[in-house]
Amino acid sequence: MLRLIERLRVVTERQGFEVCARVAERIGIPAYRVRLFFVYSTFIALFSPLIVYMSIAFVLKIKDYVYQRRSSVWDL
Repeated sequence: MLRLIERLRVVTERQGFEVCARVAERIGIPAYRVRLFFVYSTFIALFSPLIVYMSIAFVLKIKDYVYQRRSSVWDL
């Protein structure tokens, strides 16, 4: 059981949106505090912070695509 949980954590960290880490880096606080905020606020507000989280993830993904550096002109 512990192995399954550890594997799930690794997959989530590798393939997650990194929203909490990026927001925490931008604000200048530890990422675990932002994660706790999202978890607690999701339970209190009945999944509306989950919508905010997914919106932030979408915006960050679009930003990454727009600001992606290309090595040459032919990489378009």
